[in-house]
Amino acid sequence: MIPMARLNEALSAMALDIGSVDQSRLLDYLVLLGKWNKTYNLTAIHDPGRMLTHHLLDSLAVLPYITADHLLDVGSGAGLPGIPLAIVCPELQVTLIDASHKKCSFMQQAAIDLRLNNITVVHGRVEDLNPAEKFPQIISRAFSELSEFVRVSTSLLAPGGEWLAMKGLYPNEEIAQLKGARLKRDVKLHVPGLEAERHLIILESA
Repeated sequence: MIPMARLNEALSAMALDIGSVDQSRLLDYLVLLGKWNKTYNLTAIHDPGRMLTHHLLDSLAVLPYITADHLLDVGSGAGLPGIPLAIVCPELQVTLIDASHKKCSFMQQAAIDLRLNNITVVHGRVEDLNPAEKFPQIISRAFSELSEFVRVSTSLLAPGGEWLAMKGLYPNEEIAQLKGARLKRDVKLHVPGLEAERHLIILESA
């Protein structure tokens, strides 16, 4: 179990004001992920300390840029970044979609165990999603190249909406070859304990 003090220190370094109740739920999510990971191999990272930095803190680093009331998380996998964001933003409606049945089963169970009423889990391909309303923000974390991300989800983006693509090194080649969208903003993210570069690429319709 990750000590609450370690999480609190990291969040302070990121200038994120998250209360103790939500911090406890974030750690509960990590425990649940670690438990399921032993059987279902949801993520290649098994060490709790690295799960904290590489998954939880990495997901929360984009929090200041979530400005919509409804978010689509494409290729959510084990619920990253969608579940951590849903925990700390109860007013945010988060739709998680993934093609893996076992990953969707985990996300559904996590939503139940953590009492997250603001989460909808969809098992399937994003191309087949037909929501009642389009999304003002669509996010992905290590899902695909930028052009592919835009291609499969462009019909789901509300007018004036944004794509948020979480990347490691700045994707110069992907941006140069980008189709269907244009770069709106690039944010270099700071994740305590994570030495690798992290960028948030914000795109808008071309």
